[in-house]
Amino acid sequence: MKRMLAAIGMGLALCGAALGQANVPVEISADSFVVEEATGRGVFSGNVRVERGNLSLEAAEVSVVSPDGSATAISSFEATGSVRIRTPDQRASGERARYDPTTQILRLSGNVEVTNATGTLRGPELVINLATNVSTFSSGGSGGRVTGVFTPQ
Repeated sequence: MKRMLAAIGMGLALCGAALGQANVPVEISADSFVVEEATGRGVFSGNVRVERGNLSLEAAEVSVVSPDGSATAISSFEATGSVRIRTPDQRASGERARYDPTTQILRLSGNVEVTNATGTLRGPELVINLATNVSTFSSGGSGGRVTGVFTPQ
């Protein structure tokens, strides 16, 4: 159980590392937590709130998979159900967020909206490559459109 909790912390830490928050503790609260030792999967569900320094994430469910149960071998991190991510400068929301530590790609999908002081972008999918710092809004193959409203400064 302790190894799985460390794995969950590591998975969330990977998302926050891009914001320069190394060595900042991860705080997680939820209505329930289930560990599946055989599969290496841990699931927080019900009003999940994750905080790490100036980053917060809220979702209906957050799951992390670590096949060998260690904090260094996270194979996936996923948040589902009205996902909201906040930093001091920006807010993002969508129905699902998935992070792949191998590729360092964070994918936010399902009615994505990102808002900051200069405007708002909306689209079906946002893919952020944390290794290259390239963010791409797309239709996600759904035929939707990417829209933006910008406020001149």
